[in-house]
Amino acid sequence: MNMIMKFNYRYFCLLVLMLSGTSCKKYLDVVPPNVGTIDYAFRSRNEAENYLFTCYSALQQQLNDLNRSPGNTTSSEIIFPLDLPSNPIDITGYTLITGTQNVGNPGLNFWDGSGNGTALFQAIRKCNTMLENIDKPLDLTAAEKKRWIAETKFLKAYYNYSLFRLYGPIPLIDVNLPVEASTAQVKYKRQSVDEVVNYIIALFDQAIPDLPLTIENPAKELGRITKPAAEAIKAEVLMTAASPLFNGNPDYANFKDKSGKALFPAAYDATKWQKALDACKTAIADCQAAGLHLNTNFIPAGGVTNLPDSLKRVLTFQNALTEKWDTNPELIYALSNDWHGQEYCIPRLTQKANQNEGQNPAYFAVPISTTELFYTNKGVPIDEDKTWDYANRNQLRTGDAANFFYIKQGYQTIKAHFDREPRFYGSIGFDGGIWFGDGVLDAKQARFVPARGITAVAGPKNPQKTNITGYWPKKLANYLTVYDDGFNWVTYSMPVMRMGGLYLLYAEALNEVNGPTSEAISYVDQVRARAGLDGVVSSWANYSRTPSKPESKEGLRAIIHQERRIELCFEGQSGWDLRRWKELQSVLSAPLRGWSIQEDQAINYYRARNVEIPVFNTRDYLWPISSTALVVNDNLVQNPFW
Repeated sequence: MNMIMKFNYRYFCLLVLMLSGTSCKKYLDVVPPNVGTIDYAFRSRNEAENYLFTCYSALQQQLNDLNRSPGNTTSSEIIFPLDLPSNPIDITGYTLITGTQNVGNPGLNFWDGSGNGTALFQAIRKCNTMLENIDKPLDLTAAEKKRWIAETKFLKAYYNYSLFRLYGPIPLIDVNLPVEASTAQVKYKRQSVDEVVNYIIALFDQAIPDLPLTIENPAKELGRITKPAAEAIKAEVLMTAASPLFNGNPDYANFKDKSGKALFPAAYDATKWQKALDACKTAIADCQAAGLHLNTNFIPAGGVTNLPDSLKRVLTFQNALTEKWDTNPELIYALSNDWHGQEYCIPRLTQKANQNEGQNPAYFAVPISTTELFYTNKGVPIDEDKTWDYANRNQLRTGDAANFFYIKQGYQTIKAHFDREPRFYGSIGFDGGIWFGDGVLDAKQARFVPARGITAVAGPKNPQKTNITGYWPKKLANYLTVYDDGFNWVTYSMPVMRMGGLYLLYAEALNEVNGPTSEAISYVDQVRARAGLDGVVSSWANYSRTPSKPESKEGLRAIIHQERRIELCFEGQSGWDLRRWKELQSVLSAPLRGWSIQEDQAINYYRARNVEIPVFNTRDYLWPISSTALVVNDNLVQNPFW
């Protein structure tokens, strides 16, 4: 048999396997493309660079759509009608909270790439192919080669991390198997939590020294990984590994593979928090060396006038998210693609907006429970503030001159919308609330949100264009984006990590290792100061019914957790945090509620009603592996309770 016949026979056998339903694609897609294609892909520097960019593509696919991020869809932060016969948004990612997640066809299946998930094992295979062929292009310089290897190792680590925080123990595929690999070789086993984390961290450690400190040419390279970004995400991996879900979790004490190997650590390990602490500290130092810091300086654009300090604080906070990446000193890493989704977040504020069918469903809705996370203007939770009328928060109150830049003067709304922290007004759009921007940049003339009843401009119109709670995620809308007779987007990049989030990770790690030290509190206070709030200690001492709360590890832990949920709200982070803290079940144990949006009188509108009743059990902390994958690879074991 000559070489051509051998080559064809090899691929004939592969084709037979694929058609028989037992292809290697089913075994985690470990079979590389054919040799001819690989040689072409690495024949020159330019072709190899194109292949590198395909290694990045899964990162963009995974993170650029909030509805494909479990960090968003399971967070209870945003909800919308899930029972429409024709839904304009894919609702697959919400199968977990609706109780329809299943092993036959899991939603957001990142293991196999079905159910609107990204095929992450395929992405890992591409990274392996890149590493295995990087020597082929003869015109690739040594410096470029070193950097590209580092980028690929980072991506490989990130994709393994993405699988890990969804599925826990996963197979580790360090190299691609040859086409002639046996069936037994292809049937990978799941590795233990500690083995997976050690492998991911080893990849980060190999990559980080050869990554650039900054991007020198943003016009061409923004979106490629840097050393500070890799350090920050490495810290997040170690924080995840140290957290209750993965560190001595009794729910998984008996989780073993078919050989009897334990897949979860048997006992809590405090040293994991120390590793996370050290990584956070290093990441902050590298970020600062690269010139990154909290974005505390709002520079008005587009003709902004009559801007008071109170509204400037709101916009400063919003701009930490929505300012362009290349001018935003807070963004450690973000998506290079412009984030699309503002049309779901901006209420219709003009008659022309309502007449422009098809462009503005405006129905990303925020449950009441999420709005109540935000502090009072005294910087403490609304149910702790002894100066705030928590019991009567849903009674009516009329907008006055003192709240002119937050609430429409003379408009009847509820007490809960008054005397809140700037991050509340920067994050939440509500009935009667001022919506600065949307084409009106004179703060004294700013539009407001009239949301009560079907005749209200921003009120419910049809099933596809209805905000079911009466609250909008205002934070996700750039203030310069205009929706009137059409959309004029001013886009931005959705953060993967920003300095505010990193500071709070560091504070969390400091508290877990050393308790409520002044250093831990100082990093929380830096984030709060941007929002115009006093420090934790003084705020609790002066205004909280539990003034000693910051003095204990447990108390400061609760404060830091709430700070992260407030600061990073709507950024696709809270679902991951709640999952690693093992707090998601308690958050999703109560119905998600909204106002009676069809009513046009305030007294009737502000009656809470259930809009979704989540279904979440212990099993839902880890995603199920599809039953098909378990049949194809009988070395795999299903996650507990599925």
